[in-house]
Amino acid sequence: MDFSDSFRIVNLAVGVIMILGGISQFFNLGFQSIIIGAYVLVFGLGVALLEFQIPPQVSRYASFMFSFLGRGVFYVFVGSILLNNGVLRIIAGSVIGLTGLAYIALEFVPSVEPPANMREADQGWGAEQV
Repeated sequence: MDFSDSFRIVNLAVGVIMILGGISQFFNLGFQSIIIGAYVLVFGLGVALLEFQIPPQVSRYASFMFSFLGRGVFYVFVGSILLNNGVLRIIAGSVIGLTGLAYIALEFVPSVEPPANMREADQGWGAEQV
């Protein structure tokens, strides 16, 4: 079965939730909250934009975004950053983290293939051109 559209919608939703979670971090008005908010906002924009266009630098320097395992660990990381005070941030962090755990589990299910935009940069280990 082809789940490419479903994965694209999930990734876009996670990107939007990251953006909203990053914006919500600015309401604390602390230095740490502003820095975390800026990072999460940039991460959310990056995740959402990867669904439309893949720059060649991303496949070279952020190749972990092109596997279920790498993207799942990244989502768990960003979700754990958002788990902070405030109900909306806890909900956003939980949704992103649970999506990451689901992606990590999908890495070990051989019948589910990654969508086309996650396979474009997947050349395997050591496939960099020198």
